[in-house]
Amino acid sequence: MTDDRLIVALDVPNAHAGLELATRLGDAVNFYKIGLGMLTTGGLALANELKQEQGKRIFLDMKLFDISATVEKAVRGLAQFDLDFLTVHGDPHVVKAAKEGAAGSNMKILGVTILTSLDRADLDACLIQQGDVQELVVTRAARAMEAGADGVIASPQEAALIRALPEAKGKLIVTPGVRPAGAALGDQKRVATPHSAIKDGANHIVVGRPVWQADSPGQAARDIIASLP
Repeated sequence: MTDDRLIVALDVPNAHAGLELATRLGDAVNFYKIGLGMLTTGGLALANELKQEQGKRIFLDMKLFDISATVEKAVRGLAQFDLDFLTVHGDPHVVKAAKEGAAGSNMKILGVTILTSLDRADLDACLIQQGDVQELVVTRAARAMEAGADGVIASPQEAALIRALPEAKGKLIVTPGVRPAGAALGDQKRVATPHSAIKDGANHIVVGRPVWQADSPGQAARDIIASLP
């Protein structure tokens, strides 16, 4: 039995590899993330095939950022594909524009707070304001949700803090940077186990390499689902 709290990231080279992986996973997984890296190699076509022909749920991870008019136009175009989640940067003007573009569709707009691959040293290099990373994430999450975001993307280490916000009532928290116990961290720096992420308030966890690099991806997915509270 599948569990939609697990979203498997199809971070593979192209749509053909993504479809092969989805076929191997079969009924073990019902929710997939397709990111920017696959956009130029058939990602939208794959999203449409998995959604329309296989009945899967789709999280399109585009992290859109631009002036309001451009974001609204881009989201309006993507909304025609009847996808489930779309990410934009959590800046209020971007979120508001994305919500306008998604009007009339069921697509949820999720605001990105701070990428889970970044720590304070990375933020310093990007000239991001001083302050504790967790505090910045929580503040950005609150502002994104105030602007109308249906939820936010944040590391599992911030899930409990965001869930405690008044603005988070009825909102989604989706956490990448999730690694089963003993799995390699890869390029992620702010991580937690699947069980901890859900326990701390996440609605969905995103897992990529620990699933598709496993000898048996389907069993890896089932093991993660079995570990959830």
